[in-house]
Amino acid sequence: MRKNAIIQALLTAGLIASAPLASAANLVFCSEGSPAGFDPGLYTTGTDFDAAAETVFNRLTQFERGGTQVEPGLAESWEVSDDGLTYTFKLRPGVKFHTTEYFKPSREFNADDVLFTFGRMLDKDHPFRKAYPTEFPYFTDMGMDSNIAKLDKLDDMTVRFTLNEVDAAFVQNLAMSFASIQSAEYADQLLKAGKAADINQKPVGTGPFVFSRYQKDAVIRYKGNPDYWKPEDVKIDNLIFAINTDASVRMQKLKAGECHVTLFPRPADIASLQQDAKLQMPEQAGFNVGYIAYNVTHPPFDKLEVRQALDMAVNKQAILDAVYQNAGQLAVNGMPPTQWSYNEDIKDPAFDPEKAKELLKAAGIKEGTEITLWAMPVQRPYNPNAKQIAEMLQADWAKIGIKARIVSYEWGEYLKRAKAGEHDAMLIGWSGDNGDPDNWLGTLYGCDAVDGNNFSKWCFEDYDKLVKAAKRTTDVDKRTELYKQAQVILKREVPITPLAHSTVYQPMRKEVQDFRISPFALNSFYGVSIGK
Repeated sequence: MRKNAIIQALLTAGLIASAPLASAANLVFCSEGSPAGFDPGLYTTGTDFDAAAETVFNRLTQFERGGTQVEPGLAESWEVSDDGLTYTFKLRPGVKFHTTEYFKPSREFNADDVLFTFGRMLDKDHPFRKAYPTEFPYFTDMGMDSNIAKLDKLDDMTVRFTLNEVDAAFVQNLAMSFASIQSAEYADQLLKAGKAADINQKPVGTGPFVFSRYQKDAVIRYKGNPDYWKPEDVKIDNLIFAINTDASVRMQKLKAGECHVTLFPRPADIASLQQDAKLQMPEQAGFNVGYIAYNVTHPPFDKLEVRQALDMAVNKQAILDAVYQNAGQLAVNGMPPTQWSYNEDIKDPAFDPEKAKELLKAAGIKEGTEITLWAMPVQRPYNPNAKQIAEMLQADWAKIGIKARIVSYEWGEYLKRAKAGEHDAMLIGWSGDNGDPDNWLGTLYGCDAVDGNNFSKWCFEDYDKLVKAAKRTTDVDKRTELYKQAQVILKREVPITPLAHSTVYQPMRKEVQDFRISPFALNSFYGVSIGK
């Protein structure tokens, strides 16, 4: 199969403008799944964020490429009041929204766009939200809907957020994908046309790439933004996401030159990819965790003894050896050891199926009790093969008298049903989004996240008080101590069983220049170029 075959095929299908390949910089990214939509505020997964937030949109603040440091984005600068409750942002002048077939802006980015973006998240009676009823899971999981007291437009290029309580990570939170800035003018156009839902299918942003078209389960097409406010970051004329859920197929396409960058190689493929002279394989320690979430609202998972039994019956080392191979480490806590405030004093209970049987018997659980175990249908940075892990868990739990029936759905449906609480136990995980402990301990296990990313539906008052107290102080030493105490409770109450932290590998062609692995497991192509 010759190089650029996929681009030629897409040209034939009319999915790429018919310009000579030699005169344009084209980059094909073999991605792992179809996005549920293109409105970043509605979603929580990397698949959705890659397809929209990292291409089409910008945020007020942003993370440096390949790092966790916050830098100016659509806000040139900001000031924080002495009491930590008021944030005033000076907006960047001269920023243009995209011109597309379906929208032509009449003005540049200003404060009205910031007010629209956050106004519809804050106000359930917002006209646009009533026309297009939606929820904003990340925003609410982090408690931002209750903590932002008001948002004011001071002038066309200045906005002010007033908080009810101190949020030590507020500037970092605004750099996250869900906080992508939308066009108020475009939203108004959609509202008047009775097509509010188009904001999720025909996106308009200020980002480095302009959305062109999307064919579900096949391809997403973007053009480089000629009017980008940071022109040196746009070095690609055509960016194509070629969607394929099969990891082995993605690697074959990469080796054949049908795509330039891909992700999530199977551990068994890593050695051969590293030996291929036409490829490069940068890697870094994963800022992630894969885990089992127990739905504590479903009997028998409401009993601590049952969760303890299932936890100590999991042969983690066998899973690490078989599934992660040499690309991961055993997880003990609900966040990775590379996250500051990680509690190194916490240890795993011993693998002990016999004691697990005793706990189940004492809890009155009959042998042969049936549960559902949900397995993700896609690879994620924290889990290279959920189906295989589910089968190993099924065998582990059968040995203590629990019959687990493995269930799976399409990725978007999987998350939707899990947030609705349909599962008993499920495989899930997380890659950090902003470098702050609250992004794990609050977003995944806090009470505010019970209807969102807290898939255990676990709300424990003592734990929640500690996490919220930590978020309300800017003293790092105090925050660290509070988070360490919270981790002790999380381990003791067992709403989850942490499994592993995986190493992140990013296979790509040698001609790809200046691609940087994101610690947040996102794939960004601004600043990336294609050489010879």
